[in-house]
Amino acid sequence: MRVWFLLVLLGGCLSAWAQSTSKPDGSAPANSSTPNPPTQNSPTPDASSSSASQSSSAPNPAPPRSDHVDVSALDNEPGESSSKDTEIDLSPPADDAKTHPKSAEAVTEAESPAAGGEVSEFHPWNPHKAAKDVEVGDFYFKKKNYAGAESRYREALLYKDNDAIATFRLAVCLEKMDRPDEARQEYESYLKILPYGPQAEDAKKAIARLTNPAAEGKPAK
Repeated sequence: MRVWFLLVLLGGCLSAWAQSTSKPDGSAPANSSTPNPPTQNSPTPDASSSSASQSSSAPNPAPPRSDHVDVSALDNEPGESSSKDTEIDLSPPADDAKTHPKSAEAVTEAESPAAGGEVSEFHPWNPHKAAKDVEVGDFYFKKKNYAGAESRYREALLYKDNDAIATFRLAVCLEKMDRPDEARQEYESYLKILPYGPQAEDAKKAIARLTNPAAEGKPAK
């Protein structure tokens, strides 16, 4: 009798324990070690959304790609530099007159009617051409064609400026044409080029003669 009572009591305890460890629908108990699944009220963080938020907060130094540019959003109006109505300030700097005192004179001469407002004909440096002009000028000079000689000597100086031979012979030619002031200037130019050149003494004598023609028995002009 006592054994039967113990068996009944043990069976009741086992039944009560079984009911306490399981729910009526057969689901796991609340204190089970299995983690709860995520609910709508507590969403789990998404890896893509986390990386997107980090990229949006950090600046991107790379330039935008051309294939990502919205062409329709670009402005089709011409820029200021391409407009014909854009006015360009051509006035000189404030200190231009101080730093370049002769610039105004050069501009005035370039814009003068005598200069035609344009750059004069440019002759490249050509010493061979200059030597040929001097040779032809000497031929004209010997023929007493001083006008032709002058033209060739001056052309030689265009192809080779500060040529001593062309300068001296142009001075002699101008003196033969009775143009003392121009001749004296060319003699002086020769002395500036070759102060101790082979015709330096002749140039000095010619300058003295043209400066004081009374000493040579010629009337002053």
